[in-house]
Amino acid sequence: MPTTIEISDSALKEAASLGMDEFIKVFTDKYLDILGGNLNAEKMGLLNGAQHSVLAYHFFREEVMEGGFVQLIQNGYGGYIFDNPFAKSMRLFGAEDFSKLIYKAKKIYDAHKEDLEKERSEDDFMAMYEQYEEFDDLEEEFLENEEEITSIIAGYIDEHLEEFANIK
Repeated sequence: MPTTIEISDSALKEAASLGMDEFIKVFTDKYLDILGGNLNAEKMGLLNGAQHSVLAYHFFREEVMEGGFVQLIQNGYGGYIFDNPFAKSMRLFGAEDFSKLIYKAKKIYDAHKEDLEKERSEDDFMAMYEQYEEFDDLEEEFLENEEEITSIIAGYIDEHLEEFANIK
């Protein structure tokens, strides 16, 4: 059963004044705290679907901005992003184009899942960027639209606060 998550209104207002990414971070920091800092099967039930969607966006954004889809998948988030209804959630949040981008990436992921998730040396990991250049255009599209996507997601959270936390 999902845990009751409480966030102070003052923390939200302060974060919002710093930017949409900071607003979202107030929620994701709290979720990560409840999960003990990492995802695992036994703790998945502590968050509801909407909370998982925001946390998935957090991981997606951090990993893709730093090292693309290859890094996202190699760091163990492939299943969390592509084997869950993350893309559908993003569409429901109002980020339709982003949802389509995730579905395109999922096709690549599904076709090469075993190889993409295989443990590799640092050199083999770096070689994956050439091997999986089909992710390049999707990464570029995300990076070009990241601020707008983050703003859409933050807006959805703001309009549906009760799905994400109890504000006190």
